[in-house]
Amino acid sequence: MPNKTLIINRIAVSTFFFVNGFLYANWTARLPELQRFFGLNNAQLGSVLFCIALGSIASMPLAGWLGSKFGSDAIVKVTALLFCVAIPLVAISQNEWIIRLCFFFLGAASGSMDVTMNGQAVLVERLWGKVIFSSFHAVFSIGMAIGAAVGGVFSSYQVPLQSHLFVISISGVLLSILASTKLLKDTPTANETVVSESKTDKFLALKTILPFGIIAFCCMTGEGSMVDWSAIFMNKVVGQSEVLSAWAFGTFGIAMTIGRIFGDYFTLKLGKQKLMLIDALLSIAGLGIALAFVSVWSTFLGFFLVGLGLSTIVPIVFSSAGNLKNISPSAGISMATSIGYSGFFIGPPTIGYLAEAFDLRVGLGFVLFLFVLMAGIITFISSNKDKSN
Repeated sequence: MPNKTLIINRIAVSTFFFVNGFLYANWTARLPELQRFFGLNNAQLGSVLFCIALGSIASMPLAGWLGSKFGSDAIVKVTALLFCVAIPLVAISQNEWIIRLCFFFLGAASGSMDVTMNGQAVLVERLWGKVIFSSFHAVFSIGMAIGAAVGGVFSSYQVPLQSHLFVISISGVLLSILASTKLLKDTPTANETVVSESKTDKFLALKTILPFGIIAFCCMTGEGSMVDWSAIFMNKVVGQSEVLSAWAFGTFGIAMTIGRIFGDYFTLKLGKQKLMLIDALLSIAGLGIALAFVSVWSTFLGFFLVGLGLSTIVPIVFSSAGNLKNISPSAGISMATSIGYSGFFIGPPTIGYLAEAFDLRVGLGFVLFLFVLMAGIITFISSNKDKSN
């Protein structure tokens, strides 16, 4: 039975996951308004979102190194506050180029926070003594679902975007400060500071992580697509109001929350690889339904299945990466997240370019292709289970 201190540590780390999801979902729920406010077409919006990708990818290796050197507990406190500051900057930007800079900063803060809070989650799971990693991502999904709902409410009451994001940013700061005093002290050991000075060890570590990193890339491309384009799909393709469109993403977030709440149970029951394959097939079915039958209910059903399918894949991948021998959790996770989150942030702008050149259904069709690829890689890993282990 975990002691009281460890339970408090788990709650503190979960709080950072909640803040990350809650803040991110609030502004993405109002992305159609942001697009209209700046007069951006799909390609221009994709270009702006690409700045988030650049910021995130640039910051993740640095966050992993800093976490290994100074401890993930120290770095997550700083990055969480930076993320809270970055959120309202999006709404007060005056032109397309300023918003690009703000989105780069947003991506850098978000990416760094992701690496270090996952590093803390690995430490808690190790001391807990059983699989609990999915529960942290469940809290993240709860934050996203609540954030999307809050964003929808603010939108329905026509609250100015600047006021909305400022209020939720302050709430994020307060929660982060409260939780920061109860984090686990992360002091890397001498043989666990970074990946290793040996180039051979670095290559072997990357080779071990790479297949799972590609799975994470495909999965998080889908997740990023739902975050940034689900509301726009409901608004522009299905032809619904901005208020109802905000709930399209909320449906996805609710499904992810449900999947992650029960994720640890099914991981133990079915095994990691079998569960990931089932998840991949659910994602394929869900997005296929949404794209094939363009209606309100097929979109809600499809996005729900996608959320359910993607829910436990990333927690499984990150937990595995954070428990490699002779590699600190922050370093191992930074390698996996650098590959995985590149999909989360590069995917949405790519969809924007495809949507502008063709239409949004074609853009999301690219994501469907990645889901099929993901299922193929998981099948390959499962067929070579002994070798991969």
